[in-house]
Amino acid sequence: MDLLFPVLNTIAGVVISLSLVYFLAAMGAGMHELRKNKTKLGVQGDARYEQPFLDEPETFDVYFLVPCLNEEAVIGATVAALAPGRRSTTIVIDDASDDRTAEVAREQGGPNTIVLSRQLPNARTGKGEALNDAYLLVRRLVEERGQNPARVLICVMDADGRLSDGALSHVLPIFEDPKVGGLQLAVRIRNRNTNFLTRFQDFQFWSMSAITQFGRRKTGTVSLGGNGQFTRMSALEGLDGMPWSASLTEDLDLAISLLIKGWTLETTPAASVDQQGVESLRRLIVQRRRWYQGHMTAGKRIVDIWKNPDLSNARMFEMSAYLSVPWLFDLPWSILWHWLLFTFIVRADSVFSYVDGPLSLVVGLVAWYVLTFAPSILTTVVYLRRDRRVGLGWAILMGHAFLVMNYLSFACAWGALLRMIQGRTGWDKTARSAEPGEATASPSTTSAAASVPASR
Repeated sequence: MDLLFPVLNTIAGVVISLSLVYFLAAMGAGMHELRKNKTKLGVQGDARYEQPFLDEPETFDVYFLVPCLNEEAVIGATVAALAPGRRSTTIVIDDASDDRTAEVAREQGGPNTIVLSRQLPNARTGKGEALNDAYLLVRRLVEERGQNPARVLICVMDADGRLSDGALSHVLPIFEDPKVGGLQLAVRIRNRNTNFLTRFQDFQFWSMSAITQFGRRKTGTVSLGGNGQFTRMSALEGLDGMPWSASLTEDLDLAISLLIKGWTLETTPAASVDQQGVESLRRLIVQRRRWYQGHMTAGKRIVDIWKNPDLSNARMFEMSAYLSVPWLFDLPWSILWHWLLFTFIVRADSVFSYVDGPLSLVVGLVAWYVLTFAPSILTTVVYLRRDRRVGLGWAILMGHAFLVMNYLSFACAWGALLRMIQGRTGWDKTARSAEPGEATASPSTTSAAASVPASR
């Protein structure tokens, strides 16, 4: 036992130090990138999500792909917001829905919306397969319309996704750089005021994920997500096989494939996409467990990254570090955190041996708080500055909620590992909730959008 304590404490110290360095480096790089571009942290804090084509330069043809399985509650407003684009086409991929998803999409989407119908048994085989079917349709349309694949962008949107006002005016100019193969927008949670869970999801996306993504611009290794994900069609054509894999995180898989091929992946603080947050703990665990499983499975592609002699050292290191996070930090930390708590209790006498009066106790507690809650303090400040409407109380609560919400990450990481051991790769879809003012079609309405069957 005398040897066990120092060994495990040393391991815990190493893991804590590495995770803290990684977190602070990622956040610091993001804030430095914003300052370098003379952009304030609060940019887009009060953005609206109603007119994505405002001031659009119309320099690219854009195809919006919206995979749908029983999305009647939200698809209407999504396609309606995408309908005004003069050089865009929206393809709603109806993955054998049981509800009126297709009917609502046709009614609200207008003439530039196509409903791609997938039928069982080929349907419901994963988001990647649905996107690949739509990609085949895009290739045919691009050829028929005589469009240049290098000037064609494909944007993947969730069924509940909304682009911020003027989003295209900020996204399209970035693709004028021929090295840029993809771009991911920051995510805002639309129903963040519903409860604690939705507010915490907004906190994670808006104060952590977005900032670290800005930092990854330095290496051009921004990670792609499944909502607000833009890719250049010519970049997709240069991949080996179909763009999207059967992975549970097909977006991360695509990002790796594009980076290995030498493309730069970007983001911008001037545009964003919003979506619904999950409102129940059970559904949130299911969603995050799937994300963890996909991320952990993608770890095997570190081998592909290291085999590629054309990748710069900075890109190789950043990509490898990002893919290793669940294995090096989340899983070990779930054990080591409780070991340190146990040590703190059973060896309280040695832990507080420095105390010889009130002043030393206060100094020690302050030092312990700063070291333990450094990420909480930083993210509290960032979240408040990202959106002044949040309020100081909510920002402090969200920052310190990490201590409790870590258990969600622990449960999801270990649940994902168990599913991997069992060979379970089934797709657990995130259910949506109807929103006030959501557009829906009546059964008697006349369809305005085209409908085509899936190609396979």
